[in-house]
Amino acid sequence: MDLSGKVAIITGAGGAIGRATARLFAQEGATVVLADLRKEGIEEVAREIADDGGKTSTVTLDVSDEQAAVHLVHSTLTAFGTLDILVNNAAISKETPILEIEAADWDRILAVNLRSVFLLSREAFRHMKTRGRGKIISMASASAKIGGLVVGAHYAASKAGVICFTKSLALQAAPFGINVNAVCPGPTRTPMTDAWGDKANKDFAAKIPFKRYGEPQEIAEAVLWLASERSKYVTGEILDVNGGLVMD
Repeated sequence: MDLSGKVAIITGAGGAIGRATARLFAQEGATVVLADLRKEGIEEVAREIADDGGKTSTVTLDVSDEQAAVHLVHSTLTAFGTLDILVNNAAISKETPILEIEAADWDRILAVNLRSVFLLSREAFRHMKTRGRGKIISMASASAKIGGLVVGAHYAASKAGVICFTKSLALQAAPFGINVNAVCPGPTRTPMTDAWGDKANKDFAAKIPFKRYGEPQEIAEAVLWLASERSKYVTGEILDVNGGLVMD
């Protein structure tokens, strides 16, 4: 699944799944723009990729800020002349019961998890449309299909929005040769799931047919397939990577 000569933006690149995806893309030859709110995280990922001989640049931003999102795409085009792949991976979560969710928390989670997907996808589409090709991949969640069993309702709702937005954009982008898809991970071993605690994780893993959580690398490999030419006839797909937790 060669990505040689491709330029990719990955948001949330300092997190577990973003890091695994960035490293895998770089190994396949892509130049990777690492974007995250946390500067130290993406700088660490950039060093790891550089040590392996890969090419990266880093951008620190709040992905929910429209001006920052526009600048990220524009600066990538200025620096590298193109944008072939956008991976909308940035997300935040709070494990809060519905009656305890504050309106400000609801707004913030939807801003980071859904508004950013719209903003960055819109700007990437604007460029890819003129070229007649491109790949846009967004990170949804199994909670978008079954509700927030452990994660908050605001997180699940934001990811459900990602699914619907992905299908809408896929319809509009297909005539221009652009593939738009999403990946729906189930519980994956990340700092977010670690915070749920041992009992919650053990109970949740027991409900998964494979009886374990996914690994960030396994999610990254699904993203890589969607970013590659191997999936050139796939669009509007919501790809479940969850060990059989959700089958539809």
